[in-house]
Amino acid sequence: MASLRALECLVAVADSGSITQAALLLHSSQPAVSHQLASLERETRTVLLRREPRGVKLTSAGRAAVADARRAIEAAASAVRSARAAGQAAGGVLRLVCAQSLTVPLLAAVIRQWHRRYPEVAITLRESTAMDEALGLVESDEVDVAVLTTPSAGRYTITAVAEEEIVLAAPVDHLLAEQSAVRLEDLEGAPLVHFTPDNGLSAWLDQSFARAGIHPETVMRTSVTATAPQLAAAGLGIAVCPVSAVSHGFPGAVRSFSPRWVRQLVAVTSTEPDPLVARFIDDLRSHGMSVPRDVRNQLAQDGLPDQTPPTIAEAAHPGAGQDPT
Repeated sequence: MASLRALECLVAVADSGSITQAALLLHSSQPAVSHQLASLERETRTVLLRREPRGVKLTSAGRAAVADARRAIEAAASAVRSARAAGQAAGGVLRLVCAQSLTVPLLAAVIRQWHRRYPEVAITLRESTAMDEALGLVESDEVDVAVLTTPSAGRYTITAVAEEEIVLAAPVDHLLAEQSAVRLEDLEGAPLVHFTPDNGLSAWLDQSFARAGIHPETVMRTSVTATAPQLAAAGLGIAVCPVSAVSHGFPGAVRSFSPRWVRQLVAVTSTEPDPLVARFIDDLRSHGMSVPRDVRNQLAQDGLPDQTPPTIAEAAHPGAGQDPT
């Protein structure tokens, strides 16, 4: 295969009409340029240059080769520019996968900022409700970073980016809505709007409830995380969900648990993040989780311990490997 240097020599001779001038343009020697051209002619098995008293001229084969040689040289230069831009976190492609419910409250604002600040960075985004699926995309190098809850196993580089509260959603006239905060044991026997098995929250909550020794009664299931609190508000039961699933203008009641139930959100990469990915992760950490003001105002702010006690912590973490939403 012809070397890039040989193609550069061919283009330089075409532009200058002289091997001597081509050597000057390339900061090389005349014998070195002649050697590259001879190598290229051996590769193509045809004569590319005709030497004349006043310099050299391209043959028809040489003229045909020059057009593609220029494109090859520009492509190589473009590859270097792209790599340099990505290395400086100013260009390239950033491939993301995130838990379905985190797209708007955690990623949207940061992606919007990047569209303005780094227009040369192309961002692709996939959403998932299954942690195994998201981690598989990281392992297969189909994405650069996954934004999820903490995986329970695997060889990953994990960076904490935010915390998210797990909350109760209920109709405004529900007995639990009369409390400023709800105890986990208050859910015993309560009608629960649950999640279908394809949503990772289903298994995660089941394990959490089992560890806490409570048994809500599932009355219906949904695969869409944001639908559960809406169904609860419509009077079909209660829902236990991430606060990210509760949208602005929510028509029901939202309550914190006492003690407060919080899960950690992380950025997962297969290796140490490169500069482009590292900058995005830093921006996620700086921005944090967005919670609508009307939802935030409903949540209990005072009198709750900052740390989840062992019973709920044990409930919250063993299922983490199943819950990306």
